[in-house]
Amino acid sequence: MKILVINAGSSSLKYQLYDMTNESVLAKGLVERIGMDSSIVTHKPTGLPDVVEVSEILEHTTAIRKVLGLLTHAEHGVIASIDEIQAVGHRVVHGGEYFKESALVDSNVKSKIRQLFDLAPLHNPASMMGIKATEANMPGVPQVVVFDTAFHQTMPEKAYLYPIPRVIYNKYKVRRYGAHGTSHEYVSKVAAEFLGKSTKDLKIITCHIGNGASVTAIHEGCSIDTSMGLTPLEGLMMGTRSGDLDPAIVPYVMNKEDLTVNEVNSMLNKHSGLLAISGVSSDMREITEGMQNGDATQP
Repeated sequence: MKILVINAGSSSLKYQLYDMTNESVLAKGLVERIGMDSSIVTHKPTGLPDVVEVSEILEHTTAIRKVLGLLTHAEHGVIASIDEIQAVGHRVVHGGEYFKESALVDSNVKSKIRQLFDLAPLHNPASMMGIKATEANMPGVPQVVVFDTAFHQTMPEKAYLYPIPRVIYNKYKVRRYGAHGTSHEYVSKVAAEFLGKSTKDLKIITCHIGNGASVTAIHEGCSIDTSMGLTPLEGLMMGTRSGDLDPAIVPYVMNKEDLTVNEVNSMLNKHSGLLAISGVSSDMREITEGMQNGDATQP
């Protein structure tokens, strides 16, 4: 069985093709700058030379078509036909309270992912574009979505509820959801294997370290607390994300610098963290100008 795994971003698409008979990677690659006439495609077939192409790829449907063409190419392809691909998997950041495990894509699943756009405005819409692009290029092929938040759905109320009026949670589901769940679950299982024990017998703290970073407390194989919250902004200081702050800082800086919600959101997500602490980052005026020029998305 061969499975194509896709991680779609707003202007990029990562992919890997697996042969599940031995869990080997047949090929992997990246499509960058989707939406531009100078998109870059990097295709890395196992055992063959890498391929780098520059072409016009204006949307994700074309990107998927390009990937499938490379996978089946006579010289640098790894399969004879796309019919060999029996399933497609997608990484989706936010599953809210709807999804406690992976799910087979259908109209109901797609509807719920759309309902969660507000909680992951950069990631979930991009994932939906990847799902729709796959449907257009591979009609009838089963698609499965795997959620970063699903692993953390075992957290108890005392861990996921914020100390704010309960009505806010009841109305808007404002709570800690966590992220990097697939990573934390995998690391805990590998650690248990290394120790020669079952995850059921262990209490583990796992760390996901990168430009985005988080830690998770895992008891008997289940997440019981984690550092990221409603969004991936909470928790540890990260590459460009602030992590935890005194919440009063937000309205204070907004008032002093006359910032909009989108601008302060961009400041905390794109211009803070290690970038700010390092002293390499620009002054507030330059940061504000950058935010006003459209850099106001939330990761």
